[in-house]
Order: sequence, then C-alpha cells, then structure tokens
Amino acid sequence: MATKDGALKARLQLSCGRIFVALVVVVCSPLLLLLLPLVLAYGLYALLLHILLWLLWSPAGKRVLFVYSNSPVWQSYIETNILPRLPHGSVVLNWSERRRWRWWSLSAAVFHFFGGSREFNPLAVVVRPLRWGRTFRFWRAFRDAKHGNQEALRTIEAEFFTYLGLPRRDAAI
Repeated sequence: MATKDGALKARLQLSCGRIFVALVVVVCSPLLLLLLPLVLAYGLYALLLHILLWLLWSPAGKRVLFVYSNSPVWQSYIETNILPRLPHGSVVLNWSERRRWRWWSLSAAVFHFFGGSREFNPLAVVVRPLRWGRTFRFWRAFRDAKHGNQEALRTIEAEFFTYLGLPRRDAAI
C-alpha cells in the first residue's frame, strides 16, 4: 500500500509541475511574442553587418578595427606598441574624436555593434571571412596596469596578436 501511495504522490507532483510550466508559458507568451521581433531584428542586423564586412572589408584587406582614445592611461602605450603592429589596412578610430566620425560609416556601425556600452575603449574587433567577429576589450587590462598589475595587459595583447597571426612581443607599460 505504501508503494502505491508513493507512486500516486510522484505522479501528482509530476502533473502539478507540468501544469505550472504550462501556466507560465501561457502567461508569458504575450511577452515572448513582443520580444521575438526584437530578437529576430537584432539577429538579422548582426548577419547583415557580417555579410557587409565579409564583402567590403575582407577583399580590401581590412580585418581589424581598433578604437582608443586620448586617455593618458593608454594613449602613448597604444600609439607606441599596438598601432604600429596592426596589419596594413586596419581601421583605427579615436573615441576622443568621435564627433568627426560619420555615423553611417561601416566602421562606426562595427564599433557600436561590437563595443556595446561597457568597456568599449580601448577595443579591437577582428573580422575574418565567413567567421563571426571577435572582440578584444583592453579597458580592464589598462585599469589593472595603471594599478601596477601588468599581467592582464600582456595577456590580452598576446591573445590579440596571436589571433591575428602576428609574433608575440613582450611589452608593458
């Protein structure tokens, strides 16, 4: 008798769980229907941006977008150690001069898409044909270097140049 009660209790719990999930789906379905077009639009934008990059930048030899600013924390380091090592045809934007950027340019669109709203400066985006772009965020590494920990800067810089297929060079602030 005890096993029948246990089996009945387990079946009842399973049924209650299914009912709860069904109720949550029904209650949240209007919200999901509202979010679905936004998610699809974002995905379509991402796909179109990548197709434009593959069609326009790759044949022109552009595969890196590097964005930095005139911050005293990193400007001289970047201009001395990173910019000279970038591949020919790289696109470099200065955040401090963003008023001069053409808002409709592909490089600005790439920056806004990959940079987002956090730790977007300094930033590198590497584009390869038929692959999704890869973002390298340098802000946290420079913050740590400013406080005496240079390891994070060496690491992100090494990862970035290794991903580009360039030889490693040990440099630090």
